[in-house]
Amino acid sequence: MTDYKTIIQKLKPEIEERVNHLKEEMLRIRADRATPYLVEDIVVDCYNQKLPLKQLAAISCPGQRQITIQPWDKNYTKDIISAIHKSGSDLNPIPENDIIRINLPPLTEEYRNALLKTLSEKREETRVEIKRVREKILKEIQDKAKTGEIREDDKFKGKDELQKIVDEYNDEVDKIIENKEKEVKTL
Repeated sequence: MTDYKTIIQKLKPEIEERVNHLKEEMLRIRADRATPYLVEDIVVDCYNQKLPLKQLAAISCPGQRQITIQPWDKNYTKDIISAIHKSGSDLNPIPENDIIRINLPPLTEEYRNALLKTLSEKREETRVEIKRVREKILKEIQDKAKTGEIREDDKFKGKDELQKIVDEYNDEVDKIIENKEKEVKTL
């Protein structure tokens, strides 16, 4: 006899993966503070290779609205600047001696509203992914109940426990998004 709890345990790593992905995406969304995450994964085409910026340079944020990029090889500077322009991130890199400086302008009200809309979309995407995982696990529990591997009572217990876990993760998603929304709304 299969225990419904072992089936439900499959759920947690899958949902954790989705929540962690959302957390990483939140780091890449510019609120009012500069962060290396805004540029570190920009793909740079240099010497016939495509590499993330973080593998070609040291990235730091000396001020609240400033990012500095110090290429390990000065020959990468033009390629890095070109990649930043092509990234569609509306960042304006300025070469200065051995570093590339990016000054972030204050967020406009229009941009803030667009970010809030994006955050809402990210919330919904993550919730849909969590729901998909829940449906997959629920189907497995129901299939095992039909074949007699799980008792009927356990099927309902499993369904309730499954929903409880999904609700907890949805609450976590809401908190992540709400924190980012506060960050975006704050001047």
